[in-house]
Amino acid sequence: MSTSMAELRSSYTKQGFLSGLPVLDALELQATREAFGKLESEFGKEYTQYSLHNVHLQYSWVMALAKHPKVLEPVSAILGPDVILLDSRFICKYPVLSGTTSNGQQEKDITTFAKQSSAPNKEEGSYGKAHTGQQEKPGLPFVAWHQDMRYWGLAGGPVLSVWLALDDALKDNGALQVIPGSHCSGLLPHQLSSRAGNMLSVNQEIPEQLVKTDEAVLCPLLAGQMSVHDGLLIHGSDPNMSGRRRCGFVIRFVPTCAYPIQDPDRPRSFNATVMVCGTDKFRNFPSNTPEL
Repeated sequence: MSTSMAELRSSYTKQGFLSGLPVLDALELQATREAFGKLESEFGKEYTQYSLHNVHLQYSWVMALAKHPKVLEPVSAILGPDVILLDSRFICKYPVLSGTTSNGQQEKDITTFAKQSSAPNKEEGSYGKAHTGQQEKPGLPFVAWHQDMRYWGLAGGPVLSVWLALDDALKDNGALQVIPGSHCSGLLPHQLSSRAGNMLSVNQEIPEQLVKTDEAVLCPLLAGQMSVHDGLLIHGSDPNMSGRRRCGFVIRFVPTCAYPIQDPDRPRSFNATVMVCGTDKFRNFPSNTPEL
């Protein structure tokens, strides 16, 4: 493991996340956005917002994203050399402001304001200050504070989630927010969310009194960059208040030592697992490597 990877692993162990890691170059990003645009045209934006689930088994370009060397290098540095792709999903927050054009562009004065309001604040550190209110515009799509492990019936090893940005993800269009170090608190209780617009499929959230929102930080990404976070890290995101789409590819990875469990509170089937690096001596998950 290189010194830089060792440093990233140390930071990840302490903070529970990494952000701003470069993955796609300009040509790769252009090709990826064009390919995703074809899926938008084929299925419609209502569907592509959240329903493109485990399509790495259907499209070679999606599998290539999940197995990209610049994705797997930090993932394997954190999880170890033997890694399984557990699950994947595209998640899009589409713009909801009036005046948005068909290609997601906003009038110049609004775009300029958005860029100014999203500019990094040097006094806020490497990531930025989060919107701790989470939902200032009731009914708009947002992601409530949660932990990924609440939805995964697994034991024996951690889950690592990648967010690979197809678009710039900034403060105004609902970038990821995290509570650093919260992965050390274990699995917290979740309850039904009473707020409209929660994009989580089971509409749950961690009770507000258990979330240290004053410690939340924003993880802005430029298109082609990725963040990674631990399955126990508390995270969420605000509505997209810009005139721009915010689309990302979420990939879940586990070490081969992890295994599924029968937990009625966390029911899950794992029918899209793929070995992506190393060897699997445990064989706790089925092999679904497609012939693409």
